[in-house]
Amino acid sequence: MPSITSLCCALWGGLLLFSFCPQGYGQVELPALPYGESDLEPYITEETVSFHYGAHHQGYVNNMNAFIEADPDLEGLSLSALMNQTEGTIFNNAAQIYNHNLYWQSLSPSGGGMPEGDLYTAILSAFGSYEDFQTAFTELASGHFGSGWAWLMMHEDGSVDVVDSHDASNPESDGLGFPLLVCDVWEHAYYLDYQNLRASYIEGWWALVNWDYAESEYTRVLDEYNNKN
Repeated sequence: MPSITSLCCALWGGLLLFSFCPQGYGQVELPALPYGESDLEPYITEETVSFHYGAHHQGYVNNMNAFIEADPDLEGLSLSALMNQTEGTIFNNAAQIYNHNLYWQSLSPSGGGMPEGDLYTAILSAFGSYEDFQTAFTELASGHFGSGWAWLMMHEDGSVDVVDSHDASNPESDGLGFPLLVCDVWEHAYYLDYQNLRASYIEGWWALVNWDYAESEYTRVLDEYNNKN
């Protein structure tokens, strides 16, 4: 039997969303990046990744652990539960951890290109062509007013859609479906590299998009939906 410090709860996409860690029972951990901080260059610089991951993302984790230490009722809850069963500041920090966990998985130094397999078929069914999908996603991300996120998400029937969300919210917290990929359009995600040129940042995001991850998640989650029904 593994010790309590070695157990982790990995929900929604195989991400390390919540873990029981040696720092204290029920604490949230910052997942390791799946690549080096300089590996997304030239599209996203090491400086941006360092601040975004090491300051912003880490800050949400630190805040969440302070809430857990102050409220025993939060101990032992998964990150999804912390996000879906709370509101206000606690929700904001839990949801921002969730969102950033997926954001880093949505990028890869060897990314870009086009999806394949069942996810590609679902995109064609929803948008008519990959180019029309890419246009819809880009327009959503570039046109989003203020801070937020642009998502590729799936429904239980396997269909896909693009949606945006404001501030810390996401497709799961909004009850829309399961997120597969996300583009962070908060200014801290791109301002050091692109200043106010969000469209240029989004163009770089496409060069890094991790279709391998999205495809594996689409298949895994669709199987879970089918088994549930």
